[in-house]
Amino acid sequence: MTEGAGRPRGPEGFCLWLTGLPSAGKTTIGRALVERLTARGRFAELLDGDEIRKGLSADLGFDRASREAHAGRVAFVAKLLARNGAIPIVALISPYRSSRARARAEIGRFVEIYVNTPLAVCEQRDVKGLYRRARAGELREMTGIDDPYEPPERPEIVVDAVRLTPATSADHILAELERLRLLPPA
Repeated sequence: MTEGAGRPRGPEGFCLWLTGLPSAGKTTIGRALVERLTARGRFAELLDGDEIRKGLSADLGFDRASREAHAGRVAFVAKLLARNGAIPIVALISPYRSSRARARAEIGRFVEIYVNTPLAVCEQRDVKGLYRRARAGELREMTGIDDPYEPPERPEIVVDAVRLTPATSADHILAELERLRLLPPA
């Protein structure tokens, strides 16, 4: 059987890849997107980096090679969903441009969304205490502290997660998806 054989025809899927610093708001915005896309009759699935690390990537650490492998695994799942008409919403720090470029190449229909939140704001929002632990030297290779975050150079969508709430961020993203002709007007 060939890939996708027997699959019912419907709207084409595409991947929304939310990237940004830890505690930038990616998962919260992703949840709002799932809700709104479902209300529009689309199947959307949130692929949260922290949740996927508990299962599919439980064997990986936080060094660069592990982070790139984790992003690769998430991209593979997103590709499967998108080719079957779903809209995978990836909420993943994915700190390296190279990992995001590989994900884009593998998935094809890919929208990079930069959740632009300053480091100081992310540290204030940090419910897990990761930044505090990193600043105290208890946690190594923390993105934004002692491991780099490479902001996207040309994302399709930028969200100002300080100025916008998660709900208005999701609305902004949907408006941009309409402008990009990935979604019909509501």
